[in-house]
This record gives sequence, C-alpha cells and structure tokens, in this order.
Amino acid sequence: MSKRLLMVGAFGAIYLLWGSTYLAIALGLKTIPPFLLMGLRSLGGGVILIALNGAEVMHVPRRNWLTASLCGVLFFVGCHGVLAHAQQSVPSGIAAIVLATIPFWVLLIDFLFPQGRRPKALTLAALLPGLAGVAIVAWQSAGQGHFNVIPILLLLGAAFSWAVGTVLSRRTSDHDSPILSSGLQLSIGGAVLLAISLGSGELDGFSPRSVSASSLAAVIYLAIAGSVIGFTAFRWLLDHVSTFMVSTYIFVNPIIAVLLGTLVLGEPFSVTMLLGAFLVIASVIITWRAELASPSPAKPARSTICARSALRSS
Repeated sequence: MSKRLLMVGAFGAIYLLWGSTYLAIALGLKTIPPFLLMGLRSLGGGVILIALNGAEVMHVPRRNWLTASLCGVLFFVGCHGVLAHAQQSVPSGIAAIVLATIPFWVLLIDFLFPQGRRPKALTLAALLPGLAGVAIVAWQSAGQGHFNVIPILLLLGAAFSWAVGTVLSRRTSDHDSPILSSGLQLSIGGAVLLAISLGSGELDGFSPRSVSASSLAAVIYLAIAGSVIGFTAFRWLLDHVSTFMVSTYIFVNPIIAVLLGTLVLGEPFSVTMLLGAFLVIASVIITWRAELASPSPAKPARSTICARSALRSS
C-alpha cells in the first residue's frame, strides 16, 4: 500500500472516527461513570495493540517506558478522563468545539520551544478561519443553554494536556512501532484512569448489571474505533507529517460531533453552524497547503532526542 493512501486513511480515521467518539462518550456516560468508561476504553484498546506485538513488549527500553507513561497520562488521563468528566454537564458538540483549541496550544508550544523551524506566518494566518468557525459554532451552540464555566475550563485544560502529549510524543519518537507505542500509552493511561475511578469512590453503588446495551456498545466502539484504529493512525501520522498538520483533525471533529449530536441526541443545528463548518474545513485545507509548501525540518540525531527526553523527564 502506498504511503499516500496510508496517509489518506490515517487522516480519515482521526477526522471521522475521532469525531464520532464524542457521541459514543455521551452514550457511555448514561450508565457508566466517566473515569471507569475511559479507563475501560484505553486499557481495552491498549491490551489489543500490545497483543498484536507479542513478545516485542519485553524488549522495550526503559526510556521508552518512561516516555509512554508520560504521554499516556497526558493523552488519556489529562485529556480523555477530564473530557468524560466534563461531558457529564456539557453537550458532546460543545466539548468537541472547546477541544478544537488543541492546534493553538500546539502552535504556542512549538513557537515558545521550537525544535527546528518555528511555524510560518502563513500557517499562523491559516488558523484564523478555523478559529472563526469554531467561535461561530460555539456561539450558536452556547446560545441554546446555560453552562457552568468550570467544565469549560476543564476542557481547555484537557486540550492543553493533549497538545503537550502530542509535542512530547513527536519529539521523543525514534520511529519505533506505532502500534506497540500506542498500546503502551493506552494501557498505562487506562490503568491510571481505573485507579482514579477506584480511589475517587466512583464505583460506589455501581453495578455492571446496570450498564445499558448502548453504553456497552459505546465502550467497545471507543476501544476499537477510537483507540485501536484512531490512536494508531494518530501515532503513525506524527512520524510522517508535521505535528501541527496532524493536529488539524481537531478542526473537523467538532463538525462531526455536532452533526451526530443533532441527529442522535437532538442537539440544535442551523445555517450558522453550516457557515462555521465551512470555515473550519477551509482552515484545514489552507493549513495543509501551507505545510506541504514548507521544507521539512531535519530530524534530530538519536542521541539528541535521548538527551532532550532525559532532560524533560528529570
């Protein structure tokens, strides 16, 4: 299979499959507590991916375990766990819209702590229509109800956590197996989430018998489509295109989430939201062209990567 076809499929996974996970989370939360839900999702997906690599997991260097632990906590505890907790009081479409700030955090990190070239001015300009589109959709959706500011702040923190994990994962990558790397990160993050669920008393009064069929289906979908397929595609893309280009999926996810929320959950939709969707898609296209026109920065030597990883971990 050609690299171009793989890239199209990988972007399709993080654009479409991840866009649908907000609906799956909303369905799962109906009968499953948030940290337990995301713990089962992450650990289930991680175990599947590790099983696909067999004995390779026994030969993972200690440094890779440390990186996987940091990224796993950032991705699946700091982002997914907080996302599920906030989605108890925030509609799925709104949650997806707030997480659309991830590219801005990534861009800020790359600007303040560059590795290679800083983001180009054209790339910065390409953010503007996407930001406008997200603002339009957020304004339209928020006008339909009254939300506490605390969940919104938590979602912004979740976006920042995912952005830090994205940059860290890219900068410490040695182009090892994205499947094994994803499995380690998912498993570690899932284990921490289950520990948080147990320690927070979330399981008090919870009974597996109370889990509905739709919530169970949501867990399976999140583990397979969201974690096994989506996160593996995400990790593969981090090794083949720019970090910021990968992060553009977050502009498309809110559109998918809002559409599914409207069709399945009855969340509001309007012509104004269509305008926002158009601006978001335009931003992705402009960003894509800007990055393709830019020279790829040289990959740091392995020793340099190891040194930087050790400094960040100390």
